Amino acid sequence: MRFRIWLPLVLLLSVPIHAQKQATPEAGAAPAQVSFQRDIQPIFEKYCVGCHGEGVQSNGLRLDSKQPAFAGGTSGSPIKPGNAAESALFRRVAGIGDLARMPFRSKPLDAAQIALIRAWIDQGAEWPDTVTKESAGAVKHWAFIPPQRPTPPKVSRKTWPRNPIDAFVLARLEKEGLTPSPEADRTTLLRRLSLDLIGLPPAPAEVDAFLADRSRNAYEKQVERLLASPHYG
Repeated sequence: MRFRIWLPLVLLLSVPIHAQKQATPEAGAAPAQVSFQRDIQPIFEKYCVGCHGEGVQSNGLRLDSKQPAFAGGTSGSPIKPGNAAESALFRRVAGIGDLARMPFRSKPLDAAQIALIRAWIDQGAEWPDTVTKESAGAVKHWAFIPPQRPTPPKVSRKTWPRNPIDAFVLARLEKEGLTPSPEADRTTLLRRLSLDLIGLPPAPAEVDAFLADRSRNAYEKQVERLLASPHYG
């Protein structure tokens, strides 16, 4: 009778333990989405291109560039996107089959690296055209890309832009089918400028001086005057 009472309890306690073991992910599991530049290219650079790179191509295979890698060597293409199990690249690094395990004359890749290669191939073996061997393991962040001066776009109203920035503004307006607003009168321009830079409206004498100045850089001189004012900043 005592045996009959305890047996169901033992079985009940054993179920969660067994289920927990089944749910534990295996070691070396790859992330949900594999990035070639972040995850795969560093492996190729470290373990593969010594024999399959620019200087040496064992069996005619290169793994330092996209087109030669997918074209393959004397044994055909080693990568079958979407099917790692039939891809020679995965099979060789995983030690599957009768051929020598890769990398040759080196310790095998660890489980995590093999899992990354398998997941990358099963996910379609995406290899961006812009990725080169110089960018291995280093995803270009915009903050580390040197700025380059863009070429101002062509616009229809060639006399409207006064500087390259105006050309970009006008190009977008023309794209949307809009025309620039008419320029404000000189008094309004000086008032806006003065309020923007020092937070004070211009004095009547300053307005008169600006209206009397008919030089081409009259507005620029007002900018310099206000920036030099003790009220600025």
